[in-house]
Order: sequence, then C-alpha cells, then structure tokens
Amino acid sequence: MSNIVNEKCCDACEHEAEKPCPDLIDCLTGAKKCHDDPACIDERNKEIARLQRKILDRPAIFIGTGTCGMGAGAGKTLAKIKTYLATKQIDADVIEVGCIGLCVEEPLVDIQLPGKNRVSFKSITADKVDVLLDNVFDGMIPEGSVIGQFRNGTSGVWESVPFFDEHPFFARQTRWVLENCGIIDPVNIREYIAHGGFAALSLALREYTPSELCSLLEKSGLRGRGGGGFSVGLKWKLALNTQSDQKYFICNADEGDPGAFMDRAVIEGDPFRLLEGLLLAAYGIGASKAYVYIRAEYPLAIARLKKAIAQASEWGLLGRNILGSGVSIDVVIKQGAGAFVCGEETALIHSIEGKRGMPRPRPPYPSTSGLFGKPTAINNVETLANVPAIVAKGADWFRSLGTNSSKGTKVFALSGKINRTGLVEVAMGTKLREIVFDIGGGIPKQKKYKAVQIGGPSGGCIPESHLDIDIDYESLKTVGAMMGSGGLVVMDEDTCMVDVAKFFMDFIQRESCGKCIPCREGTRRMLEILERITQGRKSEKGVDALERFKGVMYLNRLAEVIQDTSLCGLGKSAPNPVLSTLRWFRDEYEAHIYERKCPSGVCSELLTYSIDSSKCTGCTVCMRNCPTEAIMGAKKTPHYIITDKCIGCGTCVEKCKFGAVIVQ
Repeated sequence: MSNIVNEKCCDACEHEAEKPCPDLIDCLTGAKKCHDDPACIDERNKEIARLQRKILDRPAIFIGTGTCGMGAGAGKTLAKIKTYLATKQIDADVIEVGCIGLCVEEPLVDIQLPGKNRVSFKSITADKVDVLLDNVFDGMIPEGSVIGQFRNGTSGVWESVPFFDEHPFFARQTRWVLENCGIIDPVNIREYIAHGGFAALSLALREYTPSELCSLLEKSGLRGRGGGGFSVGLKWKLALNTQSDQKYFICNADEGDPGAFMDRAVIEGDPFRLLEGLLLAAYGIGASKAYVYIRAEYPLAIARLKKAIAQASEWGLLGRNILGSGVSIDVVIKQGAGAFVCGEETALIHSIEGKRGMPRPRPPYPSTSGLFGKPTAINNVETLANVPAIVAKGADWFRSLGTNSSKGTKVFALSGKINRTGLVEVAMGTKLREIVFDIGGGIPKQKKYKAVQIGGPSGGCIPESHLDIDIDYESLKTVGAMMGSGGLVVMDEDTCMVDVAKFFMDFIQRESCGKCIPCREGTRRMLEILERITQGRKSEKGVDALERFKGVMYLNRLAEVIQDTSLCGLGKSAPNPVLSTLRWFRDEYEAHIYERKCPSGVCSELLTYSIDSSKCTGCTVCMRNCPTEAIMGAKKTPHYIITDKCIGCGTCVEKCKFGAVIVQ
C-alpha cells in the first residue's frame, strides 16, 4: 500500500490503474472498505498508523517552516539539523510543517523517537541544534526548551514532561480549523488522507445532491468568517438556484487587514483542507471552476497550494470526473497585487477579470451576476476550511459548539502588546478576557490593559470595561466592534487611542479605491481632523486653530455621512475606528483638543520636555546630540531645554543615562 498512487491499492484489489481506485480514499480513512480481506484491512491500518506517525521505524524531526518560523530563523535551523544528521550518520526523517500557532516561540522543532511520544521544543535557533539533538538521542529531554509532548495513544510517554495540550496557550483552545497545522506535512497528500482528508468530498459526491449539501451547511449554522457573518448555506443556495450554463466559486485569500495572518497560516500549514472545502463549495453551487484569489505577498502559501493542487489532480480529486462521480471542477490560483479594497467581493471579481479592483453597486449581487456575469459565490479561507468537517461529522456536531447565533469556532491572530502572540482558535462565545489573559498570557512588563482592536481597519476598539464580552457576531456589535476576519491587536496603557484612530484612518484613506466621493474625500477630511488634533501650536498658522475646533465639531457628523452614503462595505465601515475610540476614550480626545496634551506620551508635538536639575550631572551628552540645539548649560552643571526650539524628537531621553529628562 506504500505505492498506492501508481500501483493497485493492495494485493486483494483488482483495480490496477495509474490513479487510485475511486474507493481508495474511503478505504484509507476507514469510511468504506474496498473488500473484506483481513490482510488488506490489516495493511490499511498499518499504513494509516505510519502516516499518522503512530508507528516509526526511525526518528522523525519536524520543524515549523511557515512564514513566521522562517522569519525567526527556521531556515538556518533546518540546515543545521540536516548537517548534524549527516555528520553523525543518523538515519532520520526531516519534515517541514506549518505554523502550529505559538509564533512567539519560533523556531519550533518537534522530535519523535520510535516508540516514544513526539515532543515539541521552543526557540531552537541554529546554535541550539547540536545540544538539543545530543540530549534527545541520548534519551534526555532538556527542561528549559520543552513545550510539551503530544498524546499518541500507542507510543511511550516521557516521564516528567508536560503534555502539549496542557500548555496555557493551547489548553483553552478548540482546534478544528487548525487541527493539522504544525502537525502534518502540508504537501503530502497521503498524510492528509490518513488524517481523514477527502473523505468528506467522497461522501458528498456519493450521498448528497448540491441542494442537500447547501441545506446541510445552512442547518449547521456556519457563517462567513470574512467579516460579514452571512449564512454560508444560504449564500450557496442563492447561487445554486440561479440558472446559468456556467458558475464560479471564489476563495477570498486576500487578507488585507493589518495584524491578520490566519488565512496565510492555514494555507501554509494545511492547504489540502482548503482545497477540499473549495471543491465541496463548488459542487454545492454547481460550479465547474473555482478560483483562489491570494495576494502575491504570500509566496510560501502560493507555493504549497500549487503543490497541493498538483497532487490532488494526480489523485483524481480535482479536474475531470472526480473520483468517478461525473463531477468536474478545475481550480485556478489568481494572484492579487495586495490592494485592501480587493477584499470586497465585487472589487475582487473585477480584479480576476483583469479590471481595476473597484467595487460596483449592488444589486445585482454576485450570486446572480458575478465573475464574467455568471452566478458566483465567495467565501474566505477559514470559512471553507470548516466545510469538510461539517460534511464528515454532520450539522449537529458543528452546532454543538458556540452561541445561539454564532456556531463553531473562530481563529484569531493575536498580536500587539501581549506576552504570547500567535494564532488561536476558540469556541464562539469565549470571553475576550480569556483570550487576552489566559491564552495570550496578559500584558508584558505588568502594564495595564487598555483596549483590543478587533476586525481590522473596519472594526473597533474594546475597552477594559467590556473585557468579559462574549466573542460572537452579535455581541461585538453592541460595543461598536465587529468580528472581521479575525485580527486581535492588544494595546496597553502606553497606547494613545487618538494615534490609533489616526493610524487606521491613514490606512483606510490610502487604500480607498477612490470611486465614491464619501469614502475618497470623507476619510481624507477625517484624517486631516485627527492630524490637527495631534499637532502642537508650533505647527499652526493663521486660522489653523479655528479650523481645528471646527473640524472636531463636525467629526461625528462626517462619520455618519460616510457610513450612510459610501458605495461598498469597506467605505461604510471606514469611520468605525474613530467612532469606537471616541465612544470609549473620549477623555483622551478631550485632553488632545482642550489641553493639547497626550496622556500616553505618544503624540510628539504635544509633549513638553524638561530636565530635572537634581538628576542632571551636566555630562553634555543630551546637548551634543540635540538636533536643534535646544538644550543649554555649562559642563558639570544642570542643563535646561528651550521649549520654543524643542521639536520633541526624544533624542535627549534616549541618550540620558541618569533619567534626568522629564516628558509630560
């Protein structure tokens, strides 16, 4: 059974073709047996155990080579591991896997010896490889770098080594979408199949009509994970029920939100899951062609997805007559140029058509007239990655987790001022406090929590008073936020919320396609108002001070006009960062406007610098490094700062070794 691609699946099977027999997927996963030959069943079970790494005949070393791992030095670690094995003449498998989620501890290296559990180690840079491998091959687990051992059920347990799923980062997670990421070889189709892959596709092609598949998804309660939260099954039905000679399904992998990397990690770590979900979706609406629209800035994800498509084609899992079902579906990768607006459905469609990525008025909706004027359905990566498990395990299984209106799990990219950054997947309804403090480990350096930005530029900020909010679509709306694609950026007490609003407004203004006036001009006006709020008096001329107050008075009204009159969803949600921060952090706005002070000490033009004469030794370091010669004083005597000449660059603070410079 080890050569099942080019040979018969086993000695008892009569099927001898270049591609596996149609029943082989089910045979491998145990869903269906080709026949009842005991020898075949035994061989199948052994092959699955080998592919699941439950049986090893030599050591296996796994290294996370996703984008985050490579950025932390995993490439050098990988090279060092291969050199070590060659030098020591050790026969071992070296497997590159995707990101398991604990990005803060990259590079991650797992080692599994025959007969023993797989153990994961953190921060294994190239200089630590020799010591680590020497210890493990001698049967010792170094405590300082161990994360935990994986539960196997058949292999021996390492004494005094904690289990991986007991680590605080993973203990409260529910990993459905991410269950294979960081575990399996992402470009080995046989491993994916051994873990249950493509059984759902085979089942759907045999047992479900497209209409029944749509109803199954609708019953499950799966909602789009790209931001809008629309019912997936209902969206598919709309496209299915539109008569046409050609239909398309599009996977939106554009992922343009700052701080979001969920879709990239899923494709890098488990591309076959996305592919299976996409094939099921295309079958569900009656489409014969599917597109993956992915930004060109994801080269590793694109490379692994291409390999997955090639292997699936070789196995007869896409293309013509999939698994002998008579269903034909082609998958095409379309690379985008990284424009934020192309995350909007109609702009994305225009980009695939070779046009400029700009939204168009709706109706007609894509389900009626989409790509090339044909019925089209669009979902993002995480949404499609949920589909195979729903088909395989049923709608009730998926509905068993979550809240009344939000079922299943949600993947978040946890970043910012947080101790444990990375990817987390939690059940819908999990409290925000649990994600930040239990999973994320809280705020570094014992700083105080201030807010979480959720939903990207179109989302909002959640203050400390709402840390116990349940994470679901409806709850977030009550505090002026939205689920979005899943970015969670944590901010501490040193963060200026006016500056945060200005950052996101600058991003939105630059990324506006410019088609409609409310978004193009309105966001620019809002940005100008925020810039005036954060400017000091030195930057003002003429009637600038009057314009500053006038702008502040119109800020709310301007935001409402943009929301009401913009063409697309991105424009309508553009004012959200400003409205959210105004709602929860009005005192910071008032300090900027009325007192010309930045309480967090971020807005440089509103800061004043002075020198504490009791701490100043007159070393002249600050004076010699001041770019505007604003610091005066004789050597070995206390210095002072000329306020009118100071530009607030902060160089004096950085250079002073005695903490004599005071910033207010």
